[in-house]
Amino acid sequence: MNLTQAQNTAVKAAKAVGVSMRRHLRETKRAHLTTQHDIKLELDVQSQALIERTLRSTFPKVALLGEEGVAGDAGAEYRWVVDPIDGTVNFAYGIPHACVSIALQRRAQGPGPADYPDGYDTLAGVVYDPFCDELWTGIRGKPARMNGRIIHVSRRPKLSEAIVSIGFAKSRESITAALPYFNKLVYRIRKIRMMGAAALGLTYVATGRFDAYIEGGIRLWDVAAGGLILECAGGEFWHRPIPGEHAYRIIATNGLLRRSLRVPD
Repeated sequence: MNLTQAQNTAVKAAKAVGVSMRRHLRETKRAHLTTQHDIKLELDVQSQALIERTLRSTFPKVALLGEEGVAGDAGAEYRWVVDPIDGTVNFAYGIPHACVSIALQRRAQGPGPADYPDGYDTLAGVVYDPFCDELWTGIRGKPARMNGRIIHVSRRPKLSEAIVSIGFAKSRESITAALPYFNKLVYRIRKIRMMGAAALGLTYVATGRFDAYIEGGIRLWDVAAGGLILECAGGEFWHRPIPGEHAYRIIATNGLLRRSLRVPD
């Protein structure tokens, strides 16, 4: 697999969806599923279909695992992991803070543990914010970049100086469990931010805008690309599986703050 070619193809797919996101931002969107804490749009499905066509035109044998469904051979050596619109609620409300997230993963080859418990390692990641025209890219073992410029996590070692982003999962139980931690954390840091797009939370840590990002219940397609980009930028992407399909608890930091955050392993 040529990872540079794969990354370039993912960038092409992400930017194509970005054009659509910009065009539709201020329009009324049609939802096909709405819950108390989430919205699924018809445009999510259409965007994943566009991404799938673009990726599979160059890599027809690579499977795809996405928020809006799967395609190809589930046992394939390689797979794309796709969130066509991360931050859908923001986007549905016309808030220009959402992105496209695409990762390439391969079944683990070595004797050590894989990145994820189903046996896959992330090799490349692309996150594109069409509203700020910011493109984050990462290839395993190489520096992370934003719009072609090498990026690095912050060097802030003190929690009292840190900006920490926190996300609340979609279930009532997880929100209830997270609130006591939120109430304690807010007094120990400089500022808390709740932005509503996990992939951008990770890339903001990678860029040094945030010092940490925490979420108690998130899906693989939200974090696969951003997690690799963060690691390529010198940060720490801690994740543990929780009940649910491809569900994780994550703590993303600049590599200096996880113990100070007092979030138990």
